Amino acid sequence: MGKKFIFKILTAGEGGVGKTTMLYRYLEGHFNSETKLTVGVEFFVKEIEIDEIECALQLWDFGGQDRFRFLLESYTLGAQGAFLMFDLTRFFTTKTLDEWIKILRTHNPDLPILLVGTKNDLKDKISVDDDYCLKLKEELNCFDFIKISSKTGENVNEIFKILVRKILTTKMVLI
Repeated sequence: MGKKFIFKILTAGEGGVGKTTMLYRYLEGHFNSETKLTVGVEFFVKEIEIDEIECALQLWDFGGQDRFRFLLESYTLGAQGAFLMFDLTRFFTTKTLDEWIKILRTHNPDLPILLVGTKNDLKDKISVDDDYCLKLKEELNCFDFIKISSKTGENVNEIFKILVRKILTTKMVLI
């Protein structure tokens, strides 16, 4: 049996941007419109193989409401990567991304973070344009930006591959 890696991956952003919905799409393979408000932190595990490397992903789903944020810094310890998510249809969800970056990078200033715009299926309601997203990516020092739709599944599996490949090339934790 080959080497197996465990990666702690954080999912952060304002409440209602689709963090939990994205995780359910990834874990279960279908859209779940019945997700409830995440209180504090939820935790999931998924085993995958990327480029013939076995990986166990510890997926930490951070509650987005302001009242839970004081809890989150302690949960970032040991993280190898993160998704920073905002809703493409609600511009105001971009306004606190810098706060989320500070939380995510509490223990690791070099944490690889993928900026993710959600709800890309709602084309006629999108209020955050690509130029602004790319500007945010640079300002927040995220390594990439991608748009997803948990409803259609667009790019959901891809963001995990992108992040895990980035982690594998920058910082590995061997078990």
